[in-house]
Amino acid sequence: MESKRKNNRFQLAAACMSGIMVLALAACGNIEEPGKNLITEEEATSKIVNLYSPMEKTIAGIDNAARSAADQTILMAEEKLGVRVDYITYTAENYQDKTYDDVALDRARNDMDDIYLLNPDTIRILGEEGKLMDLSGLESAKNLRDVVKTANIIDGKLVAIPQEVVAYGLFINKDMFDQYHLELPETPEEFLECCRVFQENGIETPVGANRWWLETFVLAQAYADLYNGGNTEAEIAALNNGETRYSDYMRPGFEFLQEMIDCGYIDAKKAYISEAIEGEGADFMAQKTPIVMAYWGAANTDTAYGKPDFEMVVIGFPTHRGQMPVMPMTGFAVGVNAEHAQDAMDTLNVLVSDEALQVYTEINRVISPSKNVEVECIPALKPLNDKIKENVYVLGSNASMNVEQWGNTCLIVRELLNGATVDECMAEFDRLQEEALKSE
Repeated sequence: MESKRKNNRFQLAAACMSGIMVLALAACGNIEEPGKNLITEEEATSKIVNLYSPMEKTIAGIDNAARSAADQTILMAEEKLGVRVDYITYTAENYQDKTYDDVALDRARNDMDDIYLLNPDTIRILGEEGKLMDLSGLESAKNLRDVVKTANIIDGKLVAIPQEVVAYGLFINKDMFDQYHLELPETPEEFLECCRVFQENGIETPVGANRWWLETFVLAQAYADLYNGGNTEAEIAALNNGETRYSDYMRPGFEFLQEMIDCGYIDAKKAYISEAIEGEGADFMAQKTPIVMAYWGAANTDTAYGKPDFEMVVIGFPTHRGQMPVMPMTGFAVGVNAEHAQDAMDTLNVLVSDEALQVYTEINRVISPSKNVEVECIPALKPLNDKIKENVYVLGSNASMNVEQWGNTCLIVRELLNGATVDECMAEFDRLQEEALKSE
């Protein structure tokens, strides 16, 4: 398993990325007309900020709310500061076998850009390497929710700030649950019972799964108590010094997934090769599969689950504490040796200001990282949103943990799908923890 994980460590596809900008926009690029307005733009400003991201600026006529929201906040920064933000764009065809994360690590380590849009595991790696600026002094950072700070503080430094807080949940076909007189599940046992009833009524595979997001079940069950039991800092400290084992936290979630595989409630072989939404989305929308897992923004997106022909509701993952949202974090970061460091810091300060986040949040209808910004969510998302408002959630990524969670759990779950035993998966968590302890 170790050799496989070394080969796969940074080969997480865009679907494993929790930032909706990264996830939803990577395939949409813009080709500018050669030389168009170059002289005019260069004469207009000598202040340039280079942004490494998965997308280019939107061209007229492109109907994509997420792109529009991001571009509007960029425009705000350009107008306020007199800067020009140049996009350095990742496209899979340009980098072939290199993923977005591979390229981000390489560019940041070589100080090639000013601002980077990063995934949770990449934030942790670069933060630990000292390659990212401390953003805690930004005026806009004062308005951040505690959950954002918790996820992105490394060695006492706030190294990344997102434009939205991404929450994962279970997307439920409420009509199918009502048809079989099923209540929305709160616990793992209730969830398994729902799956049993569906299967006995001819729904062969009740849960549509892909190769990236099954870790949400595991993380919810693993850390429901850690994040909601009032002893978070002490429990994380015990994990970091080796007093307790990550594997002990993870085992119940992996045993739960193994039971789902054994019962045929998920198709492990299909899930192992399926991309997010592409693999299971069609069956969910066609009402062949009553349950899938996805991120908040997918409920707003017509190209994902935004317009079902049935009543859809999004709930948290089943735990012994009830339904639990899982919230990983991406974020914008500034390179510690950025060529245009001050302009980059000023630009980011605008991008994550309440004014900009209000625009971004209203267009995308997402959860803002600012405690001062909130918009009405669609009815389908209300159950998930209610939990988050109550501060009931599990972090899918936490920079204060010495073993990165989101990417590692994702890859180890994939080993389970590929036939590894639960004990073998737990041994891999133990190995990662021992490796982390030795490096300190």
